Amino acid sequence: MDIYGTIGPACVRFETLVEMFQFGMNGMRLNLSHTELSACRQWTTQIQKAAEAVGISPRLLVDLQGPELRIGELDCPLHLMEKQKIILVSQEDSDKADGIPVPQCLFITVKPGQEVLVDDGKILLMVEKVESSQIFCQIRRGGTLVSRKSIALLGGTVELPTLTESDRINIREAKSHGVTGVMLPFVRGPEDLMELKVELEKAGASDLEIFAKIENMDGVRNLESLFPYADQIVIARGDLGNRMPLWELPVVQAQISQVCREAGKPFMVVTQMLASMENSKVPTRAEVSDIFRAVSEGASSVMVTGETASGRYPAEVMKYLCKTVDSAERYCRNH
Repeated sequence: MDIYGTIGPACVRFETLVEMFQFGMNGMRLNLSHTELSACRQWTTQIQKAAEAVGISPRLLVDLQGPELRIGELDCPLHLMEKQKIILVSQEDSDKADGIPVPQCLFITVKPGQEVLVDDGKILLMVEKVESSQIFCQIRRGGTLVSRKSIALLGGTVELPTLTESDRINIREAKSHGVTGVMLPFVRGPEDLMELKVELEKAGASDLEIFAKIENMDGVRNLESLFPYADQIVIARGDLGNRMPLWELPVVQAQISQVCREAGKPFMVVTQMLASMENSKVPTRAEVSDIFRAVSEGASSVMVTGETASGRYPAEVMKYLCKTVDSAERYCRNH
């Protein structure tokens, strides 16, 4: 099984990366939602050096921006309180009006009474009124908001291109950084993956693996049609969990796992596997049970994200992840 961490300020020290590889990690994810690959040379070099020190050839995945809505740049973090009123403004007019900048395409779809999820659902807004360049909302679930966080409509979709210009630039850079695979977010159907394949061929990188992230119901419905174009399916439970009541998410995860397993298609499970360890040296019992479930259902890979990228105990996270995977694999072999 492949075990991935996510690179970030918390784990970029050479000694920390070496320790994580020693525990059993064999791959790293680099999130390109907020940066360009060209700006990450120090990180990718550090990953290669740390892996070499342990004697392994690491897998390195880049997670593209893909067809995802994000808020624009904020001057400073915003502390949003429940029942407070806020205004979303078009990014094209953000220099003329006060408010939280959002993509213009949002205005075509959003309607009064619609719920808007921000920052992977941590913040919930209710739309009260829509004007040509302003969306008036009430905060139903508050939190601290910073730049470039995700935004999604409940019960609505916004048509977006498969790849951004930034994605195309990063794909052309990928091989020079030792990238072995590309994660495409919000895959809706095989057309998205075919477009990515064409871009990889143009960049002379057709040998890179394609990881199709299932983060919306289109991806769930079209799952089997993705298999010929993806090397691995990613059950990305963060945004996928925003598309349904959370109590339904475990069922959808089980269904995706079963379809992949029966078709012999490798799949990865990711998101909040050890979330409590961003601030704790020890995981919850539920978290290690979640890892066990992923392994026992046949996952080919597991991954942690913020736990290693920005958490306080990245090496301890990897220790618990790898040891729990080992324990689960032993059980599966014996039963």
